[in-house]
Amino acid sequence: MADTHVSKRIKELETHLKEENDILYDVIKIFRELDSVAYQLGIIDNEQSYATNVSWWPMVSIMGTFSAGKSTFINSYINNDIQRTGNQAVDDKFTVISYSDEEGVNTLPGIALDADPRFPFYQFSRAISDTEGGDHRLDGYMQLKTCNCDALKGKILIDSPGFDADHQRTATLRITKHILDLSDLVLVFFDARHPEPGAMHDTLQHLVTETKDRPDANKFMYILNQIDITAREDNLEEVVAAWQRSLAQAGLTAGRFYRIYNPEVSVPIENPVVRERMEAKAKEDIDAIQERMDQVSIERAYRIVGILEHSAKEIEHEVVPQLQELIARWRSSTFWTDLSIILLAAIGGGAWWYYTGMTMDQVPQDETTLYWAGGVAAAVLLFIHMTVSSMLSNSMLKNLRYEVGNDRILKMLSGAFRQNTCFMRRLFMPLFSSKPSGWHDTTRRQVHKVLADVNLYVRRLNDRFTNPSGKKETEEA
Repeated sequence: MADTHVSKRIKELETHLKEENDILYDVIKIFRELDSVAYQLGIIDNEQSYATNVSWWPMVSIMGTFSAGKSTFINSYINNDIQRTGNQAVDDKFTVISYSDEEGVNTLPGIALDADPRFPFYQFSRAISDTEGGDHRLDGYMQLKTCNCDALKGKILIDSPGFDADHQRTATLRITKHILDLSDLVLVFFDARHPEPGAMHDTLQHLVTETKDRPDANKFMYILNQIDITAREDNLEEVVAAWQRSLAQAGLTAGRFYRIYNPEVSVPIENPVVRERMEAKAKEDIDAIQERMDQVSIERAYRIVGILEHSAKEIEHEVVPQLQELIARWRSSTFWTDLSIILLAAIGGGAWWYYTGMTMDQVPQDETTLYWAGGVAAAVLLFIHMTVSSMLSNSMLKNLRYEVGNDRILKMLSGAFRQNTCFMRRLFMPLFSSKPSGWHDTTRRQVHKVLADVNLYVRRLNDRFTNPSGKKETEEA
């Protein structure tokens, strides 16, 4: 493996995982086997790796509307006032919160995340620059905070700015999508003071409508926070019902919803019966949320192995068939366009011959002239073919973004299609079939081996975390 930034990052991952989780340490090697297939197909370049597109650290993201109590919840969870709180937007950056052995809270700029391969935002400023159309550092969008808190050990928390009223919208949505893809758990907070759809339009759109059909939709937890405001009117059920109707309008009609508040910063509840009822309900849901947060280390291991399986199946069952269909269309379009141009040229030449009254006696008969004429004709035909095939491939690449809805699949197909329509394959098109370059018996066996190894690793994880027989190892021995 070449000594590139990808290989350096993978070496650091291996060093970390060798001590933390031996199963995931072995999984990195299988990711590299899948990389080998992807390199041959052209769906990723040599500076990329499936292993580096995965968060190897458990991630819990806290998202939602402004002033929904996200920062207050984080402070309570880690028992440290690490985040500023208030009724107005107090921070317009994504904050990555990580454990540190040092006492106190340290706030570091976004470059600390962008330049450190151990974090899932390594060199993410490139993506921001592409999105914003300029040279943008991650400092303007993200920051890293560290503190010595046992609750943070083994995981990363991410506090997000609210969606509604953000002036860096494009970049914010790009970062949000990246975080959603990598997170093991996403807590989506809503403000019980404003449960109506209009007050949380963007949050409903990006964190409910666009995520409810994801294959990992079960990692989203929808939380109605600050329900203590309902105590005065004793209308908790009405507020919750209004909020759930808003979620249903956004497409979310199933699943458990959570209702919480923080008694330390809540509105005083004078009625003891109402207070007791609300505290009991909030405590039950808070305990359930925190229990889920404490399980992300286990979920992370299964998630990474699941991503490996999904990526292997995606190559064989989605990328390769779509790529083969694209190549076949390109070859067919090139052939018929070439043929049409040649026929038109022949018809035009015949018409010119006819109308000029030229006879065969007027055609030069010496071999040198004929060879030159034949060579020129072949060069013209080759030029036509190369031009046509190039124009058609570029046109298909432009239209591909409208044909493929999945951005990840689009990126992979675009790279692979360029490889299969390169200069040499256009030049010697008749010698190549519609079978994608790099897809053969060997790479197919590699994919099947990856899938077989996935099953093996799942069993190893099960052995570590489950024991259906209930027997101790000494009893089984």
